[in-house]
Amino acid sequence: MSDAAQQAASAAQALQEAATAAGRAPSVHNTQPWRWVSVPQALELWADRSRQLHVADPDGRLLTISCGAALQHACLALRAAGWEPAVHRLPDPAHPNLLAQVTVTGHHNPAAQERRLMQATEQRHTDRRPSAEQAPPAQSIELIRQAAVAEGANLHPLSGDGLDDLAVAAARANEIGLADPDQREEMGYWIGGRRAAWTGVPDDVVPEREPHTDVPGRDFGRRGTLAVGEGHSRADVYMILFMPGDGPKDWLRAGEALSACWLKATDLGIAVLPLSSVVEVPATREVLHRMLAGVGQPMLVLRFGMADPDQPPIAQTPRLPGERVVREGRFPKP
Repeated sequence: MSDAAQQAASAAQALQEAATAAGRAPSVHNTQPWRWVSVPQALELWADRSRQLHVADPDGRLLTISCGAALQHACLALRAAGWEPAVHRLPDPAHPNLLAQVTVTGHHNPAAQERRLMQATEQRHTDRRPSAEQAPPAQSIELIRQAAVAEGANLHPLSGDGLDDLAVAAARANEIGLADPDQREEMGYWIGGRRAAWTGVPDDVVPEREPHTDVPGRDFGRRGTLAVGEGHSRADVYMILFMPGDGPKDWLRAGEALSACWLKATDLGIAVLPLSSVVEVPATREVLHRMLAGVGQPMLVLRFGMADPDQPPIAQTPRLPGERVVREGRFPKP
């Protein structure tokens, strides 16, 4: 085999491994709504609409954000493995489910930070329990914000009246969601109970009771088995992840930013909880939009807090095996 052929084979293998590593990315309700397709010298990221929350997320905003997080994981895996990725987002307007195409343009000398962030993909998780009564360092929050900015997004901090308005909006979003029987049924499929294998949110990561927090998290309409201490997350930092626009490319980039800042937070020892219910409801999403005072469009609210050292480790949510999400050939087009 020639040197060129060996390099092409090595690059193809790296792309396959990156797609598998991307399976550790966060997604709404752990739906993992992506499919990777290996084509000659490239990797395609497709939205899998069978895993879309058609009631809570009819436009596919959260689905696309989830896929963006997987895209960032894949690119990080390539850089950590010594390859320079190139991303073409939404490459085919005729096929909107094709979200991105990833190729490699050459070799890359991995930085120590990239290797650490790659390790963070295995440690990152969602913890709905109260954080420690210690505020995250301001310098760490700024580094997290810079990670989002590097992906084309930004983070807007909330305090005072803004935090009060967020708490009211989050509670209202929970009320609206639980009042909708279709949404309750949809949550019932993905949260505990009956759901697709290797996906969804198991009972052991759902709190056994409502945690004490300044801003309520999502009310799943059921209790899990995750023990919750008596602490109150008063020292947490709440920020709106926002983008300049509100179209599919913005959603995809928002997911990349979510992944980047979450992994940076994990590397810094800071726990992250995404609050997505407040952006699912148009009325409460508009509240967030007004908080941004015209500088951008809200994608998610993120809670940053120091992990409570007295809490036991939390279980990892299940993940689809690589053979279920990575394939060769073409993904079926609508």
